[in-house]
Amino acid sequence: MPRNLTAFWSLILAALAAALVACSPEPAPPAASPAPIYDLILRGGTIYDGNGGPGFVGDVAIAGDTIAALGDIAGATARREIDVAGLAVAPGFINMLSWATESLIYDGRSQSDIRQGVTLEVFGEGFSMGPLNDEMKAGLKGRQSDIQYDIEWTTLGEYLEYLVGRGVSTNVASFLGAATPRMYVIGYEDRAPTPEEMERMQDIVRQAMEEGAIGVASSLMYPPGLFADTEELVALSKAAAEYDGLYASHMRDEGAHMLEAIDELITISREAGIRAEIYHLKSSGKDNWHLFDDALEMIEAARAEGLPITADVYTYPAGSTGLNVTIPPWVQEGGFEKSIERMSDPETRKRIIEEMNTPSDDWENMFLIAGSPENILLVNFRNEELKHLTGRTLAEVAEMRGTPVEDTIMDLIIADGSRVGTVYFTQSDDVVRTAVSKPWVSFNSDAGSLAPEGAFLKSNPHPRAYGSFARVLGKYVREEQVITLEDAVRKLAALPADVLNIKRRGRLKPGHFADVVVFDPANVQDHATFVEPHQYATGMVHVFVNGEQVLENGEHTGATPGRVVRGPGWTGH
Repeated sequence: MPRNLTAFWSLILAALAAALVACSPEPAPPAASPAPIYDLILRGGTIYDGNGGPGFVGDVAIAGDTIAALGDIAGATARREIDVAGLAVAPGFINMLSWATESLIYDGRSQSDIRQGVTLEVFGEGFSMGPLNDEMKAGLKGRQSDIQYDIEWTTLGEYLEYLVGRGVSTNVASFLGAATPRMYVIGYEDRAPTPEEMERMQDIVRQAMEEGAIGVASSLMYPPGLFADTEELVALSKAAAEYDGLYASHMRDEGAHMLEAIDELITISREAGIRAEIYHLKSSGKDNWHLFDDALEMIEAARAEGLPITADVYTYPAGSTGLNVTIPPWVQEGGFEKSIERMSDPETRKRIIEEMNTPSDDWENMFLIAGSPENILLVNFRNEELKHLTGRTLAEVAEMRGTPVEDTIMDLIIADGSRVGTVYFTQSDDVVRTAVSKPWVSFNSDAGSLAPEGAFLKSNPHPRAYGSFARVLGKYVREEQVITLEDAVRKLAALPADVLNIKRRGRLKPGHFADVVVFDPANVQDHATFVEPHQYATGMVHVFVNGEQVLENGEHTGATPGRVVRGPGWTGH
């Protein structure tokens, strides 16, 4: 018995504590976090993220409308998984110049573009669907042809919301057409705006930018847009630049004076302090093809100077516009009805015919640029009695009618009550190939988004409506190897997203919206031709827009998850 009682009890307590420790189980390791559960995982595809680097095999996980993870996520699970091994997985493509403004009202599925991987349509070349005053609404209603609709909006923002409210499969965005404020304030007069009118036009630009417009886009070949001088375009662009907008332009001339037209665009960019995009860069007319190299030098010199000049192209050696571009611009001052009056007057018609056959520095004369009426294909009539002429050349129709080509042009425009949709074979495959190769060039369709059914079959579109993007991947990547697949994806998605200054789109990246396409690089192909244009491209397997599947195993699901994509000036939420 220890003499010190305190020490004794201390020894007893220590022994008991040691015994308790010896009998206690080992502490459990901390519980592992459960593997995340996503809505969808695309397993084992070759990922091209849009940044231009080589593809890599991995997985893409989607949660809701967002890309949640990318790469090696073998331990993750999802409510649904799709095996995409052997296929390319890429961000959704952006159509830099779309004319699906009316086709999406008729059919929101956007079939011909979705089946090529397009997930964003960008509108607004020259004219936009808002803002509209009563006179402009009446004119828009009067020009409707196979697609009829009520005009249930006034502002540009309201139009975009109207589309989404009806349901569209693609996302939608728009420029403010530069002719739109001119029409709103001045009408179809060929004159400069007064200072007060210019202020009103700039305010229209500001309102559109605050509603989410991407910028201002001109089309300087067509009235009333061609009535604007450089000073007016600089003023409109300055208003857009206040919101970090973009100036895009169908330039004043794509033929003999294309270098002067590029100089004008560069001047606008420099003086307005605005980024600038050239719509459908090309050299039109065989005698002008040699100018294309000089045009590229001008653009690259401006870029080296620090001016952010970019461009887009469609992937065909022929363009499409109205038959009325063979008519001198002064004939069209005051609007379409005034042009009908002038073409119907015998004395005025003589003057028109003389100017159609006379080279001029004042306008881009597509009658002469085409080189021959054999190179002018008639594809879209409004008048049912003329639709049988669809798909015939102007030379064929003139012979059928027994009238001179110049008179045939005017007679058709008058009889159809429209500009008459026309394809012009004026371009070079080599020029297209060179443009496709440039790192600052993206892509467009310059067409509606159609389907081989219903009202769409009443006219023949340019095949670019069905094939412009598939042609990039099939012809220029796989067959001709003009660009690599990784660079094609960059130019189809990330480049246009950067040029448009839109966020969280154009790349496969966690946190970005889940606009995702899955395609077979070995088989993606366009099929539309000028003779038989209503043919879908093939090789696109799956398409997701904002995380929702729109194309499944090459077939449309009927989903319409498209949203309005707004520019940097948007003041909403």
